[in-house]
Amino acid sequence: MTSLVVTVLAGVCFGLALAAPPGPMNAIIAEESVVRGWGAGFRAGLGAMLADAIFFVLTLAGIVAVIDRLSGVRPALYLAGGCLMLYFAIGAIDEARTATSFTDAGRAAASGFRKTLVLSLTNPYQIGFWLTVGVGLLEPGTLDVLAHAPAVGQALEGALVVQTGSPALLVGFFGGVACWIVAYPAALVAAGRRVDAFAPVIAVLSAVVLVGFGLVFLAMGAVQLV
Repeated sequence: MTSLVVTVLAGVCFGLALAAPPGPMNAIIAEESVVRGWGAGFRAGLGAMLADAIFFVLTLAGIVAVIDRLSGVRPALYLAGGCLMLYFAIGAIDEARTATSFTDAGRAAASGFRKTLVLSLTNPYQIGFWLTVGVGLLEPGTLDVLAHAPAVGQALEGALVVQTGSPALLVGFFGGVACWIVAYPAALVAAGRRVDAFAPVIAVLSAVVLVGFGLVFLAMGAVQLV
């Protein structure tokens, strides 16, 4: 495999690693997908992806690091994010009461995009990602991935070299995020149409996840303010 292909694939893996873990963004994407259809879920994913693009530009300009050093910013973000998650959880509970199937697909679906965009921009974890992994992705250089493997690192040295700071890595990264926001809603819709009661169940689970993360964010923000 050429270094360019390896770098692109590594970027895809980084993108999937950021987008795939369970959390408030995927809870909203799931809710939008099963209640309003694939298009709504995809648009919700685009909101989170746009936030990553904004953080990418801000990281490139060094602004994210400056914002992170300002006292009071992180606690404020935790509190704002926590309040928003609890507010969106109320909407998810309402969806759970009214959504009986996938027949609501014709309803307005723009709200999911706004929800994920706002939540992502107020998410300290996302800022932390771009301050750590994101900076590493942007700094020109090379990373010999397998050289750090225990016991076999010396034997595999040079077998998997990733070019950090290259356009190929960044294209792969956002390509990985794009793959997730296309495939995840599609999988949920495909599964849900086999079981009509799937829509309200996912709406309830979305509310539970949002409440859980919302309370955690509020607690962390309060602790940091004390």
